[in-house]
Amino acid sequence: MAETDLALIEQRIYTIRGARVILDSDLAALSGVPTKRLNEQYRRNRKRFPEDFAFQLTAEEAKSLRSQIATSSSHGGRRYRPYAFTEHGALQAANILNSARAVQMSIFVVRAFAKMRETLRAAPQLAKKLAALEKKLTSRLDVHEAAIVEVLQELMQILNPPPLPEPPRRRIGFHQS
Repeated sequence: MAETDLALIEQRIYTIRGARVILDSDLAALSGVPTKRLNEQYRRNRKRFPEDFAFQLTAEEAKSLRSQIATSSSHGGRRYRPYAFTEHGALQAANILNSARAVQMSIFVVRAFAKMRETLRAAPQLAKKLAALEKKLTSRLDVHEAAIVEVLQELMQILNPPPLPEPPRRRIGFHQS
């Protein structure tokens, strides 16, 4: 799988109850099995999935998620609340599905989770670096800004010199000096 495929998997990872999870329908699609089969195997092997590996969404969570990802709610929509699998739950699901595609996809799902974790870890460091850079640029801009203003003032004087005083006019006609 390429970077684009990892990005597609990352788009299917949501934060629910403070945990990064992938929904049963997305995990089933990635594994190449129907959602019904994945959930069937999950229910048969419940003891392999502690609460921090997989959980069923509450009605409110399902409704909120449905509005976020725009799935239909009637006439062909889900008739039950979906299950959410954490990184460890996705790995365990690959083990209970026991198909070559499920095992292959579990590797990519874990890589997607790891990449997201890396990105989140880098975020505070990146924010600090950006703040330092902004501070440095602001101080430099103050110096540069003053120099630019000075140059612009000089240019304005050259382009719009002050008017010269008019020479005294000689009056027309005969004058005695």
